[in-house]
Amino acid sequence: MKKLLAAVAISTAFAGIPSFAMAQATAPAAASATVDPQTTAAVKQMLDAMEVRKMMVASFAEMQKALPQMMRAQVGAVINADTSLDAAKKQEALAKVEQILPGAVEAVAKVFRDPALIDEMMAEMVPLYANNYSTAEIKELTRFYATPLGRKMLALTPRLSAESMAIGQRIVTPRLNNLMQDIMQAAAQAK
Repeated sequence: MKKLLAAVAISTAFAGIPSFAMAQATAPAAASATVDPQTTAAVKQMLDAMEVRKMMVASFAEMQKALPQMMRAQVGAVINADTSLDAAKKQEALAKVEQILPGAVEAVAKVFRDPALIDEMMAEMVPLYANNYSTAEIKELTRFYATPLGRKMLALTPRLSAESMAIGQRIVTPRLNNLMQDIMQAAAQAK
């Protein structure tokens, strides 16, 4: 049972890797920066023009839809790869996953629905953009996002992000499954 819960936790932790890996890698650098008020205002105006809050809500909704299937596939692969389990134990473990999965999915969904999450992420974006663009460039980007092409790009971003995440999941999952199988085998040998 502990292995099963660990597998669910691991799959939950890795579920968002394809879309958030780069953001997490740059967040500490962005958070430490001090941004002048003019640039802060320009970034906030750009984020409003980009409808970032709306886009995040839509992206989180797309991730929530895909999460049960992703978690089920990842945990199922770990269970099926566990050589210490016979077929009956694997079936039992998969049945337990089905019992645990709704609660795990709801816990992750609750995190995504928390408005404070988006507020915090947007606050972190101000220094991120300020450290990578000049105030003039930020204003130019804001103008772009007000154009029809900019609006089209913003409208397509949630769907493209979801499809990109599915591509990343399809490519990353087999590698993670192999890694998790190695970890579980090492843990079984360490007993």
